[in-house]
Amino acid sequence: MSQIVSPLIDRFGRAITYLRVSVTDRCDFRCTYCMAEDMTFLSRKDLLTLEEIDRLTSAFIARGVRKIRLTGGEPLVRRNIMWLVEAVSRHLGNDLDELTLTTNGSQLARYADALAGAGIVRINVSLDTLDAAKFRVLTRWGDFDQVMRGIDAADRAGLKIKINTVALRDCNEDEIADLLRWCHGRGFDLTLIETMPMGEIEADRTDQYLPLSLVRARLEQRFTLADIPYRSGGPARYAQVAETGGRLGFITPMTHNFCESCNRVRVTCTGTLYMCLGQDDAADLREPLRASVSDDLLHATIDAAIARKPKGHDFVIDRRAAPAVSRHMSVTGG
Repeated sequence: MSQIVSPLIDRFGRAITYLRVSVTDRCDFRCTYCMAEDMTFLSRKDLLTLEEIDRLTSAFIARGVRKIRLTGGEPLVRRNIMWLVEAVSRHLGNDLDELTLTTNGSQLARYADALAGAGIVRINVSLDTLDAAKFRVLTRWGDFDQVMRGIDAADRAGLKIKINTVALRDCNEDEIADLLRWCHGRGFDLTLIETMPMGEIEADRTDQYLPLSLVRARLEQRFTLADIPYRSGGPARYAQVAETGGRLGFITPMTHNFCESCNRVRVTCTGTLYMCLGQDDAADLREPLRASVSDDLLHATIDAAIARKPKGHDFVIDRRAAPAVSRHMSVTGG
């Protein structure tokens, strides 16, 4: 491989230091805001091999990426996923600052110790309710007790846990204060996320959408929130909660997108590079990966793509409009 040392800088002067890699579009849940219940997933032949994902992540690390997040679908349902985790983790302590993943927690009881042993320090767990019956409705297929066992296993393994909660109108909005107390009582950060118009689902997102400005205003009637400069490398903006001593993050793609400081790109499990979560422009990295054992063509393709990274997304939630992008979040990676 030719040595490439030039960092990835887009036309707006933003350094690309964070890569999110989807290792599979499959998931063992069917969350109502994320995907349809009757999903058609990709065939195995369409996916990058784990070896190709390792090569691709190494190429991005050579260009200045300092943080890699493995996503899905549910990344821990990918066969032999620990081979990839251990392969990518060899860069930790050298050119890579952090390797982490986002999970629904269903497989954590099985993998928590191995993840910690491979050098993963913290993880994000998606959890939208503490009500087992509501959890089943939201996830369609999920087992709340199994997820709780997974979170407990991750905690015992020493992994730092951040809970990600999508705020949903008329669903979990009355639970957010309880989720905050539960998370902070266990030493977990909590990040709230606005639902995003990605992919066709059975529900109407105008019914689901809950602006976090409203959520924060409600929380401030019960808690003292003070904005802090803490950053975890992603789009969340954090506040310290005086009453609990914990951190509360807000990801607001609809009401305040923070695109001006975007340092992220995403690669799907098929090798498609998306420069923006909310735009359809993309670049095929699978072809240059398979065209040559040299990475020269791969780097040239990445360069051309980063030069097209847009200033921001076009997310709008409107009852009359189709989703902003047709692909589901599970395709791009959570």
